[in-house]
Amino acid sequence: MTMKLFDTAQQEIVEFAPNPTVLMYTCGITPYDATHLGHAFTFISYDVLQRRLIDMGHQVKCVRNVTDVDDPLFAKARELGVHYLDLAAGEEARFESDMTALNALPVHSTPRASSAIPDIRGFIGMVIDRGFAYESGGSVYFDVEKFPQFGSVSHYSRETMIALARERGG
Repeated sequence: MTMKLFDTAQQEIVEFAPNPTVLMYTCGITPYDATHLGHAFTFISYDVLQRRLIDMGHQVKCVRNVTDVDDPLFAKARELGVHYLDLAAGEEARFESDMTALNALPVHSTPRASSAIPDIRGFIGMVIDRGFAYESGGSVYFDVEKFPQFGSVSHYSRETMIALARERGG
């Protein structure tokens, strides 16, 4: 039996013929408040895909990150007068309880952004050293002019990407 999925890069529905073990990644939560139906929809969609792949005989290893270092989390922690990692741990536990209540399959791994900071810093240094990013005003920016393929998967124009970056704090 075959499965067809929408391929964002190709902008079309394509046949999905995976290996016996399927590695799947989904962006997880930024745990600063209760999850909502929008979150649940995303994770249950991946859960349905995971279950279908298992039904087709595949082993599935789903990874879902937790962004436990982010401005909304810091702001909410300041508002509540708690340490941001304590807030994150509590909201993550509530999220996991919600996923259990929805009968979602457990994920294989849940990496946290905080544990990747040394790697992220190293990557940023490498990108700067190779000339693909620059520093300005205490921040580091990716230089899209140096990487013409940037945005090819999203199919957004350069102008749209710049507008989105500005809207989201870039």
